Amino acid sequence: MVIDAAFTSIGLNYFNTVVPKVEKFRKEFVERRKICNLEDLVSAHDNELVKIWRNKRSWQMAKQVATYLAQIKTEKRIDDRAALISWARNSSLENWQKDPIGQIKGVGINTFQYLRMMGGIDTLMPDKIVKKVICEILTKAKLKIPASDIDFVRLIDKIANQTGYKAIELCWMTWLIQSEAGISRIEKYSTLLPKI
Repeated sequence: MVIDAAFTSIGLNYFNTVVPKVEKFRKEFVERRKICNLEDLVSAHDNELVKIWRNKRSWQMAKQVATYLAQIKTEKRIDDRAALISWARNSSLENWQKDPIGQIKGVGINTFQYLRMMGGIDTLMPDKIVKKVICEILTKAKLKIPASDIDFVRLIDKIANQTGYKAIELCWMTWLIQSEAGISRIEKYSTLLPKI
């Protein structure tokens, strides 16, 4: 999940670029038991990692996030996943820039929110695709488009409560209704969705 968020943070196509590279990382490092936990990621050699993904900033960010989560893991004597969940439960959208993970270079509000989503928080990331789809709906409904990302997330939380959907569901719906080459992403990437 940390690798997924780090690769996603640079804005490349999620399904065509990020997912295949995360899968390649899993096969090369996780399946071969080279990286089995957060601590292994922190101590992994950069020259090996860049063979999978060349962006060194992504690896730096992933390692710093892993370092912070590993501290939580050690302090609370929990596993990797529980450390992410613990952090997510104690993080907040409003204070994201003051959060230890929010302060890591390369972690913007979208990556911060994406990590919170992976930690089990019902929220969304205000990325360009989500905003495009939701803003089209707001415009058709003659509703005001929020000026800030935080206000955008708050509005979608409110809409989710009113419609009976979860904010995270609305986020994924916006991603999956988009089409590529005339085929909806949900159709095109149906075999990948269980891995995500």
